Parts: sequence; structure tokens; C-alpha cells
Amino acid sequence: MSKLRSIVDTRSLHSVPTAQAEPPRTGSPTLLGECMASSVRRYLADLNGTPCREGLYVRLLREVEAPLLREVLAWSDGNQSRAAGVLGIHRATLRKKLRELGIV
Repeated sequence: MSKLRSIVDTRSLHSVPTAQAEPPRTGSPTLLGECMASSVRRYLADLNGTPCREGLYVRLLREVEAPLLREVLAWSDGNQSRAAGVLGIHRATLRKKLRELGIV
């Protein structure tokens, strides 16, 4: 995680593309994708063949969603409309997720 934080800290978070920007091409490596792949590989190695009880997909979504929303909210100085725009979701959806996760 410290490697990701140091990479993120050296880049301007205010240059995050908006929802209208062209999405990355399928299969092209991205910093976020590379970090995610590395984390999943490490997690699977730590499991050492033991299956994830709830399923890795469900666990990943549960573990990633709250920190993602917190970070985007912090980046937007708490502006939920701006955060929703960056996330590419409706503001009402963001508010619902924040309530469900106990973030606000």
C-alpha cells in the first residue's frame, strides 16, 4: 500500500479525467489495474490454496468500495455532486451507498 500511496502522492489528483474522457482501451495496463492485479496476486498467495469463504469477487467489492468512496469524497472536499461525477454514478446512488456503508 505504501508503494501505491507514494505513486498517488506524486501525481496531481486534480488531473483525474472526468466521466466524459475516453475510457482506457481494454487490455491496456493502467496504474490502478497494475496495483489491483498485484494486490490480488498477493492475496491469493496468502490464501495458499484455501478458498475465500464468501468468494473473492464479493470480498473484493466489499473491501474496495468504502475506501474508494472515502478517497473520492476527500478529493472533492466533501462535495457529493463532484464526487458522484468523478465516480460516474448519480448523486442519489452515491448518497445511498454512503448511508449503507456508514460513511456519512
